[in-house]
Amino acid sequence: MKIEHVAMYVNNLEQAKDFFVGYLDGKANEGYHNQTTDFRSYFISFGDGARLEIMNKPGMQDAEKALARTGFIHVAFSLGSKEKVDELTTRLKEDGYEVVSGPRTTGDGYYESCVVGIEGNQIELTV
Repeated sequence: MKIEHVAMYVNNLEQAKDFFVGYLDGKANEGYHNQTTDFRSYFISFGDGARLEIMNKPGMQDAEKALARTGFIHVAFSLGSKEKVDELTTRLKEDGYEVVSGPRTTGDGYYESCVVGIEGNQIELTV
């Protein structure tokens, strides 16, 4: 069994697509638009076969996202090396994203950093 994909609603679909494509080497499909409901989505595919569906529709609630909360808390991306984690963390920080931890080696042995990416959602970068 494997997870087929993970999905998230976003306010700005194009900005979210650009984030995952531009920073994390995702490949976006052509997108989908339901003319009746105005639902829109993209599937973003990553090198190992993982996929993320980003979606938007009218009338969504947009509650504040506390970093420590129940439910899904972050999406982790394995970049392949400590150097790549360092480089992307620096790039995201320079581009105005908040780095909330790292880069560092955690108590359980992960080398990682955590960045508040698009729309208050936490992105973990790891080896």
